[in-house]
Amino acid sequence: MSETEIYQVKRLAESAPAQVYPYIKRLIDLAICALALIWLLPIMGLIALAIVLDSPGSFLFVQTRIGKDGRPFRIYKFRTMSSNYDSSEDRKYMAAFVAGIAGPNKDGEGKTTFKPAMDSHITRVGRFLRKSSLDELPQIWNVLRGDMSLIGPRPNVPWEVEQYTEIQRQRLAVLPGITGLAQVRGRSNVTFQEIVEHDLDYVRRQSFMLDMQILWWTVAQVLGQQDAG
Repeated sequence: MSETEIYQVKRLAESAPAQVYPYIKRLIDLAICALALIWLLPIMGLIALAIVLDSPGSFLFVQTRIGKDGRPFRIYKFRTMSSNYDSSEDRKYMAAFVAGIAGPNKDGEGKTTFKPAMDSHITRVGRFLRKSSLDELPQIWNVLRGDMSLIGPRPNVPWEVEQYTEIQRQRLAVLPGITGLAQVRGRSNVTFQEIVEHDLDYVRRQSFMLDMQILWWTVAQVLGQQDAG
């Protein structure tokens, strides 16, 4: 990305609060999440019960992530791994992934993925939740709190953000999302540089039309269970 393109990203992000779009987007986020909770709450209750019955530990996974403008927040997901899992090796892999020096792994189905090889630690219920993307449902609470939006770059943990270059930090110019352009373009089988390029493309082109397209592509992807994990 050229210096001109970096400047354009900064200028668009900085001018966004003066435009109508961010405020209308926030209202849409609140409306969709409030309506969705009406029928999702019973489903989420059943998922929580299944997690507790399947393996010991809390049904929620809570972790610090970095949001808009570098602000930390606590993200909520359904727990998909054993509660005593040691993530130190994952941390090494993801640091290398952000730096662009991590090689691809194979998931449980033999597909190429740029994620740590940790299949043996994923619970039975967790495997289903990841494949169906249902583990992301508690992030509706993050959207309601204003930490996240439905659409935006996925938020990373602090020690990953510490590895960012100046260009990569432009991902933090907007609220992170439950889903985004990078997720519908590849999810776990693309490099971090490709993720950054998709995210910055979203920052430059963000609009109601693009948001609706990403939502539609996300639903189609989840129903088709493509590139999930």
